[in-house]
Amino acid sequence: MGPDDSAARKLDHLEAADRMHSAAIHLLRHAARQDTLSGQGPARLSALSVLVFGGPKTLGELAAAERVKPPTMSRIVAGLKRSGLVRIEPDAHDQRRVRISVTATGEQLLQQARKRRIQSLAAAFAGLGGTQLETLAHAAEIIEQALRDAQGKK
Repeated sequence: MGPDDSAARKLDHLEAADRMHSAAIHLLRHAARQDTLSGQGPARLSALSVLVFGGPKTLGELAAAERVKPPTMSRIVAGLKRSGLVRIEPDAHDQRRVRISVTATGEQLLQQARKRRIQSLAAAFAGLGGTQLETLAHAAEIIEQALRDAQGKK
Protein backbone atom coordinates (compact mmCIF):
# COMPACT_ATOMS: atom_id res chain seq x y z
CA MET A 1 0.00 0.00 0.00
CA GLY A 2 1.54 3.31 -1.13
CA PRO A 3 1.09 6.79 0.33
CA ASP A 4 -1.74 7.53 -2.09
CA ASP A 5 -3.70 4.48 -0.89
CA SER A 6 -4.16 5.81 2.65
CA ALA A 7 -5.23 9.23 1.28
CA ALA A 8 -7.71 7.53 -1.05
CA ARG A 9 -9.12 5.51 1.85
CA LYS A 10 -9.51 8.68 3.92
CA LEU A 11 -11.35 10.34 1.03
CA ASP A 12 -13.61 7.31 0.76
CA HIS A 13 -14.51 7.66 4.46
CA LEU A 14 -15.21 11.35 3.95
CA GLU A 15 -17.32 10.68 0.87
CA ALA A 16 -19.27 7.95 2.69
CA ALA A 17 -19.79 10.26 5.67
CA ASP A 18 -20.91 13.10 3.39
CA ARG A 19 -23.42 10.91 1.56
CA MET A 20 -24.73 9.40 4.81
CA HIS A 21 -25.08 12.85 6.35
CA SER A 22 -27.11 14.07 3.40
CA ALA A 23 -29.25 10.92 3.25
CA ALA A 24 -29.91 11.04 7.00
CA ILE A 25 -31.10 14.64 6.82
CA HIS A 26 -33.43 13.87 3.92
CA LEU A 27 -34.68 10.72 5.64
CA LEU A 28 -35.50 12.56 8.86
CA ARG A 29 -37.13 15.47 7.05
CA HIS A 30 -39.30 13.03 5.10
CA ALA A 31 -40.33 11.22 8.27
CA ALA A 32 -40.84 14.44 10.26
CA ARG A 33 -43.54 15.62 7.88
CA GLN A 34 -45.82 13.21 9.72
CA ASP A 35 -45.18 14.91 13.07
CA THR A 36 -47.62 17.75 12.39
CA LEU A 37 -50.41 15.20 12.85
CA SER A 38 -49.42 14.86 16.52
CA GLY A 39 -50.36 18.47 17.26
CA GLN A 40 -47.01 18.98 19.01
CA GLY A 41 -43.95 20.81 17.74
CA PRO A 42 -40.63 19.14 17.03
CA ALA A 43 -39.00 20.33 20.28
CA ARG A 44 -41.83 18.90 22.38
CA LEU A 45 -41.81 15.59 20.50
CA SER A 46 -38.07 15.32 20.86
CA ALA A 47 -38.18 15.97 24.62
CA LEU A 48 -41.06 13.52 24.95
CA SER A 49 -38.99 10.91 23.12
CA VAL A 50 -36.15 11.32 25.61
CA LEU A 51 -38.59 10.69 28.45
CA VAL A 52 -40.34 7.74 26.79
CA PHE A 53 -37.12 5.93 25.87
CA GLY A 54 -34.86 7.21 28.65
CA GLY A 55 -37.19 7.38 31.64
CA PRO A 56 -37.84 10.25 34.06
CA LYS A 57 -35.33 13.09 34.06
CA THR A 58 -34.61 16.26 35.96
CA LEU A 59 -35.03 19.49 34.04
CA GLY A 60 -31.24 19.82 33.78
CA GLU A 61 -30.84 16.27 32.48
CA LEU A 62 -33.56 16.80 29.90
CA ALA A 63 -32.05 20.13 28.82
CA ALA A 64 -28.63 18.50 28.46
CA ALA A 65 -30.06 15.59 26.47
CA GLU A 66 -31.78 18.02 24.10
CA ARG A 67 -28.82 20.43 24.04
CA VAL A 68 -30.82 23.45 25.11
CA LYS A 69 -30.57 25.77 28.10
CA PRO A 70 -32.73 25.00 31.17
CA PRO A 71 -35.02 28.04 30.65
CA THR A 72 -35.81 26.80 27.12
CA MET A 73 -36.49 23.29 28.42
CA SER A 74 -38.63 24.73 31.18
CA ARG A 75 -40.91 26.30 28.55
CA ILE A 76 -41.02 23.05 26.54
CA VAL A 77 -41.90 21.03 29.66
CA ALA A 78 -44.55 23.56 30.69
CA GLY A 79 -46.22 23.09 27.29
CA LEU A 80 -46.04 19.30 27.60
CA LYS A 81 -47.56 19.51 31.07
CA ARG A 82 -50.40 21.77 29.86
CA SER A 83 -51.11 19.17 27.17
CA GLY A 84 -51.20 16.39 29.78
CA LEU A 85 -48.20 14.63 28.24
CA VAL A 86 -45.84 14.82 31.22
CA ARG A 87 -46.08 15.13 34.97
CA ILE A 88 -43.72 17.09 37.17
CA GLU A 89 -43.00 15.80 40.67
CA PRO A 90 -40.50 16.69 43.39
CA ASP A 91 -37.28 14.70 43.19
CA ALA A 92 -37.22 12.07 45.97
CA HIS A 93 -33.53 12.76 46.68
CA ASP A 94 -33.42 16.55 46.36
CA GLN A 95 -36.51 18.64 47.05
CA ARG A 96 -35.00 21.58 45.13
CA ARG A 97 -35.29 19.56 41.93
CA VAL A 98 -38.20 18.16 40.00
CA ARG A 99 -38.48 14.94 38.02
CA ILE A 100 -40.29 14.99 34.74
CA SER A 101 -41.94 11.80 33.57
CA VAL A 102 -44.17 10.92 30.67
CA THR A 103 -47.88 10.23 31.19
CA ALA A 104 -49.70 7.36 29.50
CA THR A 105 -51.20 9.93 27.13
CA GLY A 106 -47.73 11.27 26.33
CA GLU A 107 -46.33 7.84 25.64
CA GLN A 108 -49.30 6.97 23.43
CA LEU A 109 -48.93 10.22 21.47
CA LEU A 110 -45.22 9.62 20.93
CA GLN A 111 -45.69 6.00 19.90
CA GLN A 112 -48.38 7.03 17.41
CA ALA A 113 -46.06 9.72 15.97
CA ARG A 114 -43.26 7.16 15.73
CA LYS A 115 -45.56 4.69 14.00
CA ARG A 116 -46.58 7.35 11.45
CA ARG A 117 -42.92 8.14 10.75
CA ILE A 118 -42.09 4.46 10.25
CA GLN A 119 -45.10 3.95 8.00
CA SER A 120 -44.06 6.96 5.93
CA LEU A 121 -40.58 5.55 5.49
CA ALA A 122 -41.98 2.09 4.70
CA ALA A 123 -44.12 3.67 1.97
CA ALA A 124 -41.04 5.39 0.56
CA PHE A 125 -39.24 2.02 0.53
CA ALA A 126 -42.21 0.17 -1.00
CA GLY A 127 -40.67 0.08 -4.47
CA LEU A 128 -37.47 -1.56 -3.28
CA GLY A 129 -36.81 -5.22 -3.81
CA GLY A 130 -35.88 -7.78 -1.19
CA THR A 131 -32.14 -7.47 -1.78
CA GLN A 132 -32.31 -3.67 -1.48
CA LEU A 133 -34.31 -3.93 1.74
CA GLU A 134 -31.75 -6.38 3.15
CA THR A 135 -29.01 -3.93 2.16
CA LEU A 136 -30.82 -1.10 3.99
CA ALA A 137 -31.24 -3.26 7.09
CA HIS A 138 -27.57 -4.24 6.98
CA ALA A 139 -26.53 -0.60 6.49
CA ALA A 140 -28.57 0.36 9.56
CA GLU A 141 -26.72 -2.31 11.58
CA ILE A 142 -23.35 -1.03 10.33
CA ILE A 143 -24.24 2.56 11.20
CA GLU A 144 -25.48 1.62 14.67
CA GLN A 145 -22.32 -0.40 15.37
CA ALA A 146 -20.00 2.32 14.05
CA LEU A 147 -21.71 4.88 16.29
CA ARG A 148 -21.50 2.57 19.32
CA ASP A 149 -17.79 2.03 18.60
CA ALA A 150 -17.20 5.78 18.18
CA GLN A 151 -19.05 6.45 21.45
CA GLY A 152 -16.84 3.92 23.21
CA LYS A 153 -13.69 5.72 22.05
CA LYS A 154 -14.67 8.96 23.79
